[in-house]
Amino acid sequence: MSAEAADREAATSSRPCTPPQTSWFEFLLEEALLEQHLQKPSPDPPPVQLIVQFLEQASKPSVNEQNQVQPPPDNKRNRILKLLALKVAAHLKWDLDVLEKSLSVPVLNMLLNELLCISKVPSGTKHVDVDLASLPPTTAMAILLYNRWAIRTIVQSSFPVKQVKPGPPQLNVMNQMQQEKELTDNILKVLKEQAADSILVLEGALKLSKDLYVHTIRTLDLLAVEPGMVNGETESSTAGLKISAEEIQCQVCYDLGAIYFQQGSTNAAVHEKAKEMFFKTKELIAKNGSSSLHFTIDEERLAGYCQACGVLTLSSDDTSQQATPYSQIHRCMKSGNYQDIVNIFLEDNLTLSLPVQFRQSVLRELFQKSQQGNDALDEVCFKVCMCNTVCDVLQGRTVDVQFCQLFLKPSKEKIDFLLEVCSKSLNLENASEALKRKMAAFLKNLCLGLEDLQLVFMISSHELFMKLLKDDERKLLIDQMRKRSPRINLCTKPVASFYDIPASASVNIGQLEHQLILSVDPWRIRQILIELHGMTSERQFWTISNKWEVPNVYGNVILGIKDSLTRDLVYILMAKGLHCCAIKDFVHAKQLFAACLELVTEFSPKLRQVMLNEMLLLDIYTHEAGPGASGERPPSDLISRVRGYLEMRVPDIPLRQVIAEECVAFLLNWCENEYLTMQVPLPLVQTNPYVKLGQLLAATCKELPGPKESRRTAKDLWEVVVQICSVSNQHKRGNDGRVSLIKHRESTLGIMYSLQSVDFEAVAVTVKELVSYALTINANNHFWLIIQADIYFATNQYSAALHYYLQAGAVCSDFFNKMVPPDVYTDQVIKRMIKCCSLLNCHTQVAILCQFLREVDYKTAFKALQEQNSHDAMDSYYEYIWDVTILEYLTYLHHKRGETDKRQIAIKAIGQTELNASNPEDVLQLAAQRRKKKFLQAMAKLYF
Repeated sequence: MSAEAADREAATSSRPCTPPQTSWFEFLLEEALLEQHLQKPSPDPPPVQLIVQFLEQASKPSVNEQNQVQPPPDNKRNRILKLLALKVAAHLKWDLDVLEKSLSVPVLNMLLNELLCISKVPSGTKHVDVDLASLPPTTAMAILLYNRWAIRTIVQSSFPVKQVKPGPPQLNVMNQMQQEKELTDNILKVLKEQAADSILVLEGALKLSKDLYVHTIRTLDLLAVEPGMVNGETESSTAGLKISAEEIQCQVCYDLGAIYFQQGSTNAAVHEKAKEMFFKTKELIAKNGSSSLHFTIDEERLAGYCQACGVLTLSSDDTSQQATPYSQIHRCMKSGNYQDIVNIFLEDNLTLSLPVQFRQSVLRELFQKSQQGNDALDEVCFKVCMCNTVCDVLQGRTVDVQFCQLFLKPSKEKIDFLLEVCSKSLNLENASEALKRKMAAFLKNLCLGLEDLQLVFMISSHELFMKLLKDDERKLLIDQMRKRSPRINLCTKPVASFYDIPASASVNIGQLEHQLILSVDPWRIRQILIELHGMTSERQFWTISNKWEVPNVYGNVILGIKDSLTRDLVYILMAKGLHCCAIKDFVHAKQLFAACLELVTEFSPKLRQVMLNEMLLLDIYTHEAGPGASGERPPSDLISRVRGYLEMRVPDIPLRQVIAEECVAFLLNWCENEYLTMQVPLPLVQTNPYVKLGQLLAATCKELPGPKESRRTAKDLWEVVVQICSVSNQHKRGNDGRVSLIKHRESTLGIMYSLQSVDFEAVAVTVKELVSYALTINANNHFWLIIQADIYFATNQYSAALHYYLQAGAVCSDFFNKMVPPDVYTDQVIKRMIKCCSLLNCHTQVAILCQFLREVDYKTAFKALQEQNSHDAMDSYYEYIWDVTILEYLTYLHHKRGETDKRQIAIKAIGQTELNASNPEDVLQLAAQRRKKKFLQAMAKLYF
């Protein structure tokens, strides 16, 4: 028998590996058609999934005459299948981006191993031990492709993956997915163990200076037809698709940069290597252009890497600009030659070619290095900041905050360098009038902001200053400087103790306003306002920031204060205090409120009470975020102050609605139920709706241990909640302008309503929020889980509803190892579960659940089993059926349809001795209970 005949016989003997409908002749015909398709001058791209089909067929195990499973045979058929898979990949030019998007890790691993095999890379040889320069071009390229893929796969596995929402659960599909996941995890484990070797291989590839070649359809045919030609054309420098040395370096730099970036989070040296690799990648793309590459690089991802690493290089849309300055700056940053960076920035101030974002990124990196302990960089940061500031001035941008911070303590040396930068950045002979006016305005404002007259003289006597400002402008500036008073005194002081600190000398209004916005020190705020009011009496400084907000109910009182300085101070202190309270900066909030309380005590009893109320709210927040979070009860004086606030009857005091809400919630949280139900004054209950709601909640909580006794209080509470959600065209607004939740009626707060006025959507939202919060407190309360499931059922979210129905049963039955209590899985709950399964097209599950009812619903079960588009596992669920009538119906149904295999499964289920009708009742109950347990546990695994 010839070798070809032996291969054909081997292929025939392993027939289970190929689809039954595909003969060997048809397979060879398909191969010829594919060859013809791939060899067209401009063929359409073949589907990548062909690779999957070919490799799956080639890797299927064979079955011998004794029905024993054996590894796939190495026969001609399987070799042709593997070759076809390689040809499809060769047609796609071995583009890893395309292959990785369409092929799973196991399939791509198999494909690249076949490439290594056909490229004559001995199996078991460590790639790090071979010399790439001495290998044939296609062999070296195969090793590079495999190790690039290994590194890319490791990096990709570290990224978070958005989980795809699964469809209806199918056990066979889930088993297949689990097997593929386990195989992928095993491959990843091996790749990670070999990661160090792969990195060494790629680092060695960077030293290659010769072009390489990758297999094409033609070279693969040569290898297949004449395997002995391994030393002939297939190894020569002209065989295959040519990949230039620079393109190889570009790809390898990118992949190495990605793995270095992943490892660099805990290793600064590796992080620097990542920056270097990404920088080289950008340079090579800028030099050769991305369109010339056979293998594409995701430039958006590369830009993200560069930004994360702080790579100082061109962005993809800056290709028109020369890369030389960027390369110089990058080398200077790497070598620590920072003075050259200053010189480059000085020269660029004339050409203005560097983007402002790039300049700022350099300065940020220098600041970071300085903050890490390199004090020598402080001067460099200052010089680069000065260059950037002058550049901003010339381009019409606002002066950066960093410049103001660096000039808080100016010196002669700083002024000298700044004037040098200004002189070198402006060519007076060729500059436009607009540039000259911008520079003149900058120098003029700089003089106005300086306190030291000697420094002012340095600027005003400089040659550039003399040329830019006219005589009348210089004279006007000098007059302005003379009028500035070194100290401001106030004649009127509403609170003496608060104004004892003397004010400092005046500075630029803009700088002071900036400091006023940033400061949270009440004494510094007071000092800044004194200086601002001394410089001008026309401004209302409480308006300079749109972030300063006080409630309207307070604003009307504060803005009625006649003294403008006191008005600004009270408004700003309260606004900043409220802001600090909102961001949970309680320490600064207390300081601001205390200062404001001291200020208003002397002249406004109304505002004094307002501040006492706000400080009470602040103390509540502070306790809840601090000791209260760990369960420590609040001090008795805080509880007394809360009661006092609720019972307060001071006329004409502006009140914020939120304080009443928080006071009632505070009493409820700390179980002051006795006070709310018995001790709270009756007029307070009748006039304060929040107290009324709190009283009902407290009464319900108080009587909750006795279910029968709590029904009345719970009913009263619920009717008030429904009333809150009732529709009304007449909304009662509180003193602070907010619409009150509880509607005020002309009569007393009753609980009678008209059902047509109920906003059922608002009721539903209330219930959802209440149940969601309750489950955060006790996630294992089965009654709350049932209610959550009912909510999802009512809103047509059937999969989520089943999740919570099953969770409710699991938590009260030790994950179904015990019987679920009948008051949890009532007939009503079971019917809703049946409805969910039916609408999810899981009809076999419907039939099984019909057995759970007190009276088995045969009509629904039989109707469900007649459905042929069931999305569940169907016959694999038959082992969970214990009702013989349903099993007999299944036997009849499969016999009628000619489904012999499924009929046998049903007959096998009926034949189990424990289901024999002659058995004692306890045996039948035990059999039913065992099947219930297994079915519910299987369902839980699907929906949890």
